[in-house]
Amino acid sequence: MKMTKEKMTTGETLLRALKDAGAKALFGIPGDYILPFFDVAAQSGILPVHTLSHEPAVGYAADAAARFGGGVGVAVVTYGAGALNMMNAVACAFVEKSPLVVISGAPGADEFKSGLLLHHQLTHVKSQLNMFREITCAQGVLDNPKTAAREIARVLGECKRCSRPVYIELPRDTVKSPCKPAAPLKEKPVNEKAARNAAAAIVRRLKNARRPAILAGVEVRRFGLEEKLAALAEKAALPLATTLMGKGMFTHVAAPCLGAYIGAAGDDAIRKAVEESDALLIFGAIRSDTNFGAAGKKIAPRNAIYVNADELSVGGKKMPPADLARLLDLVLEKTPARREKRFSLFSRKTKPVAAPAPQFTDALLTADNVMDALRLLPQEGKEMPVAADIGDCLFMSAGIPDVPFLASGYYATMGFGVPAGLGVQAATGARPLIVTGDGGFQMTGWELLNCRMHGLDPVVLVLNNGGWGMLKRFSGDADYISRGAFSYAALARELGGEGYAARTGRELQTALQTALNRRGKFQLVEAVLSHNEVSAALKNYVSALRANKEGLRKKRA
Repeated sequence: MKMTKEKMTTGETLLRALKDAGAKALFGIPGDYILPFFDVAAQSGILPVHTLSHEPAVGYAADAAARFGGGVGVAVVTYGAGALNMMNAVACAFVEKSPLVVISGAPGADEFKSGLLLHHQLTHVKSQLNMFREITCAQGVLDNPKTAAREIARVLGECKRCSRPVYIELPRDTVKSPCKPAAPLKEKPVNEKAARNAAAAIVRRLKNARRPAILAGVEVRRFGLEEKLAALAEKAALPLATTLMGKGMFTHVAAPCLGAYIGAAGDDAIRKAVEESDALLIFGAIRSDTNFGAAGKKIAPRNAIYVNADELSVGGKKMPPADLARLLDLVLEKTPARREKRFSLFSRKTKPVAAPAPQFTDALLTADNVMDALRLLPQEGKEMPVAADIGDCLFMSAGIPDVPFLASGYYATMGFGVPAGLGVQAATGARPLIVTGDGGFQMTGWELLNCRMHGLDPVVLVLNNGGWGMLKRFSGDADYISRGAFSYAALARELGGEGYAARTGRELQTALQTALNRRGKFQLVEAVLSHNEVSAALKNYVSALRANKEGLRKKRA
């Protein structure tokens, strides 16, 4: 419904600004303080509305919509009980640098003046706003229709610039107040001197190195720099790998990406290309234990060039942060072209290393069988975005080549997988493959009951080993690790989908093929594993973490 400037309301101004910022859908749960905004959203049709069942899932779905579809993700909840219940999902988006917009309803001004404590309210009016200051990069309260448009533009501008969550509080008595349109989002001026100085230092290091390489992190995707970084790798003949969090980048770019670096737990050739580089351009990566904690050999600061939105250092020397896009343009412009390949690994994407074909038999299913099945997905699954939960399913999914990939690879919050997959399909239409463990499924798997209402039909693989498999590697087989015996395939049918239980490798192959071929309902494949079964990749990762921690302990002793 097209509105004139005179007839626009605060709610409509906000919705149009969100759409201009790249939002493709709203995800939320109605509540009394946010109902007026839901009404405006439904009546205006500016953005489609997808309701879920629990606020954490709302946050994960909106986060994933932003990660996969570009633009911003939007989570809409009520005051207090709704917004505070979503804080873990917002924290995940904050530390993993995902542009999520949190819209929380709030009581109107007259309600706060009543002298009564209001339901959902904490100690004072600004309690919730103050809590969200810790996990968002900008905040705005739209309590004045005269300044609302300016506040919307400011907050959304920071969301895009920082690629991090922002918080908008929307009192219910201002939603339908007259409001001007929000101004277009303005880009901040680039510090050209900082970018040129940094580019010159980076080019010198790469030019003089014997074994230069690139390790790309999630900010490359967040700021739309995949094509530019791929062009640099191609021009300078630099081996290119991603961090675990950055897996899935370059899938639609002509880049000779080696794969994901997981330290001693991953491919040894990739590990050597990264850890033995004497000029490693670490571009857009988060310095976290999940990205670097399992390193077989620690990357020395003198060999590293760290570049992200908040940090820039070359060979251990700190420099002022620079605009990433401008910096990359300058590095690409000033880097001389090279024809020879620095590593034989460089052409690995086009000439894959031959490996023995896995055998899928009638023997009981193992975690490594599941990894093989994912690595050799039938043709129907090759282009599907993969949303993975934390734990063994993260490491299993890391072996799937050349697919868009979403996971909470740093914050490591359980329950991300299912709502993330739903968010991707709702916002973009792309049918996802969701890989989750039984523990993660028990948190948010119930959101699948919303698939029928929203016309979603993801393929879901549940790894069922009767407990929190990753924790078993740290704590042993304690009683509190067990999650009980359930049939998730049977549960799928109760939730409105179709389910298949696989207990052997051959059954898993058949079930995955069937699930990929069927449309219209969500398809759930339950991989039934023995109680203590985890993949070799997870075992290696935990062993590497332990070895590195033990090494640090001995060094300090």
